[in-house]
Amino acid sequence: MKKLWRLLRHDWPLHFALLITNWLPDNVLFLALRGACARPFIGQCGKRLKLGRNVVLYNASRISFGEDVYIAYGCWFSAGDQIVVGNDVLFGPYCVIVSAEHRRENASFRHGVLNTAPIKIGDGCWLAAHVTVTAGITIGNGCLVAAGAVVTSDVEPGFVVGGVPARKIKRLDDRPVVPDAS
Repeated sequence: MKKLWRLLRHDWPLHFALLITNWLPDNVLFLALRGACARPFIGQCGKRLKLGRNVVLYNASRISFGEDVYIAYGCWFSAGDQIVVGNDVLFGPYCVIVSAEHRRENASFRHGVLNTAPIKIGDGCWLAAHVTVTAGITIGNGCLVAAGAVVTSDVEPGFVVGGVPARKIKRLDDRPVVPDAS
């Protein structure tokens, strides 16, 4: 019964709202309109959400967006567990934020039980194009995640990270980073 309620209250109306607005171009007016149409169907959502075309939000009832969040074209949020995004956060095109991962069972990932863990993205972050954030990650306030990075461990506030897996590149106040011992 809970799943049916989630589908009727959040998922289906959200998919419909995105479907009927996806033909509109990605400009300031229509980004805001698409965000306004989606807001009522997201778990928690601050003011001025801007959504690009072809954004996918699975389990929207488990997603929380702060104020002034911008999500570019083609981003994918899969909330097996909570996804909490702070205020003033930017997502570049094709970011993947997924709070669940498959476990291998009987030599197959297809039928393994999901591991779920919440994701938290702090205020003022920018996740550039094609960034992937895996389950259980916290990205601190004011971070920049470079294009194409795969974030598999927590990121301290105020850092630039990049690579696969993502590593510290520099502090945003330009102090040198002490290399990891690994």
